[in-house]
Amino acid sequence: MARTGFFRQRGFSFVGLLFVACVVAVVGVVIAQITPTVVEFYTVKRLAQRASEGTTVVEVHDIFTKGLSLNNIQSLTADALDVTKVSDRMVVAFAYQREIHLVGPAYLTLKYEGRTN
Repeated sequence: MARTGFFRQRGFSFVGLLFVACVVAVVGVVIAQITPTVVEFYTVKRLAQRASEGTTVVEVHDIFTKGLSLNNIQSLTADALDVTKVSDRMVVAFAYQREIHLVGPAYLTLKYEGRTN
C-alpha cells in the first residue's frame, strides 16, 4: 500500500551544520585564549599566599617578585600589591587586567583580583 502525503524532514541542513560548527569554533578559540590567563591568575594567587608569609612589606614584595620571575609572569609587578597587616598576619591583595585581541578593533578585557586570607 502506497503512502500519500508529505513526510517531515528531520535533522540539520548543511548550512545549519556549518553555522553551528563556526559558532563552536569561535567559542573554542576564545576559551583557548582565556585558559592561560586563568592559569596565570591561580599562579599569582598562590604567589600572593606564599608572599603573605613575609613579616615586612619589603619582604612580601621581594618574595612576590621572585615568584613572578620564576614563573615568567609579566602581567603585573609587586607594585600592584596592596599589603596590609591584620593582627599578626600580612594580607596581600592584588588586581590587574588582561586584554585579549579578538578581531579587528574588538578586545576581551578580563579583570582579575584576589586577596589572601
